[in-house]
Amino acid sequence: MSEPSPERPVFRKLELHVAHGCNLSCESCSHYSNHAHAGIVSLEDADRGMALWSHRVSVTRFSLLGGEPTIHPELPRFVGLVRKHWPRTNIEIVSNGFFLHRHPSLPAVLAADPDARLVISVHHMAQEYQEKLKPVFALLQEWRRDHGVVATIRPAHKNWTRRYEGFGDTMLPFEDADPRASWETCPARHCKQLLDGRIWKCAPLAYLPMQKAKYRLSEKWDPYLDYQPLEPDCSPAELQAFAALEDEVACGMCPAKERLFELPVPLRPPRSRAIPAV
Repeated sequence: MSEPSPERPVFRKLELHVAHGCNLSCESCSHYSNHAHAGIVSLEDADRGMALWSHRVSVTRFSLLGGEPTIHPELPRFVGLVRKHWPRTNIEIVSNGFFLHRHPSLPAVLAADPDARLVISVHHMAQEYQEKLKPVFALLQEWRRDHGVVATIRPAHKNWTRRYEGFGDTMLPFEDADPRASWETCPARHCKQLLDGRIWKCAPLAYLPMQKAKYRLSEKWDPYLDYQPLEPDCSPAELQAFAALEDEVACGMCPAKERLFELPVPLRPPRSRAIPAV
């Protein structure tokens, strides 16, 4: 990570969602992946997007996720791509782990980079879910033993929060009318998003247009669909203001109090939907 300066602010975390679909259907997913979305980000588009910002912002931690990132057939190559643009950032791949076997080159890629790691996000403790995790953990043990891969287990299900109400056409934002409180309780308040060459405050705002394109959302979403991300031709002053901004009106789409809930077993898509393809 380059040293911060008045012209080059530091982002605590910058995320790139390399795939929009997911093999799980976690209720209230912040990427809306449980709403049967699909598609991936090409290496070429990601490279162009990173090049627009790598000389303007420093990044403490760069996360590759989704959706489920292992759906992307070229996932291992994204590690080197991030490293090219941010030589000193910490890199993490956040995955549910079920498709790790599709990427036999990944452990060598991770092992070759001392500041890259794998995070396995566990979404339920139900017996059927844990049974499906056994081969994942066995593979992970092999990668640790044979390659020295650094990997951690994140119990995501323990702190799962509701970001919106409803599903699809009936999805609604919260109306607590306290953006400051919403920002303070937000688990992703420092998770800026790189999407289509622009930088967004958070995943729910970045992927809301994708949700709007698929469903007939209530007009209550219109103010949040008007959110303007940071453009690559922004001025230094605009960049600094964006980096320093905490709560804003757009934060009001999320709850002002932490809405923890017990996540249903996410192994099957909701309403008998098929698992989204790439």
